[in-house]
Amino acid sequence: MQHHLKSLRLPTILRESEKVAQRCANDNVDHLGFLLQLCELELIERERKAAERRLKAAKFSNHKTLESFDFQTQPSVNKLLVSELMRGEYIEKRENILLVGNSGTGKTHLTTALGIAACEQGKRVRFYQVTELITQLLEAREERDLSRMKRQLGKLDLLILDELGYVPASKIGSELLFDVISTAYERQSVIVTTNLPFES
Repeated sequence: MQHHLKSLRLPTILRESEKVAQRCANDNVDHLGFLLQLCELELIERERKAAERRLKAAKFSNHKTLESFDFQTQPSVNKLLVSELMRGEYIEKRENILLVGNSGTGKTHLTTALGIAACEQGKRVRFYQVTELITQLLEAREERDLSRMKRQLGKLDLLILDELGYVPASKIGSELLFDVISTAYERQSVIVTTNLPFES
């Protein structure tokens, strides 16, 4: 059986089968109940590992959650709205989020928390500081690899662009960034943080 389970790539069932069999025997659970418990364990472990891979691929600069955000020190942040956004419906609708505020107001913290929640919901997420993305786009352009990079970006469900406008970009860099954002429009969700004032 060990050989078959290895071949079928069912490591959790292989690891847990004897323990679950003993428990099922003690609780008088039939063979279908035993199989169900093993399959549930395998599925839970696969989902956990997939979520880990998504988190790693997202490349968050820090692991920040909503629970650790101090709403009392930032009373202008709408807690109810943020809690609603954590459910991720904006991603299904391909809507975008713009967080505007001075440095130290928690924009990056909130975007990271939203991104981590999206990863946990099975979404493909990538976090970039804007300067980092522009640098990578310029390098890809020089190496004639821009199309491949744009295809990779296009596969995301959520693209997070942190610190737009903190460092001025070159004309070409700005154009490449604008192209990424305009390509994402209505195809995927984008979260942008910035300290730039917006005229009303």
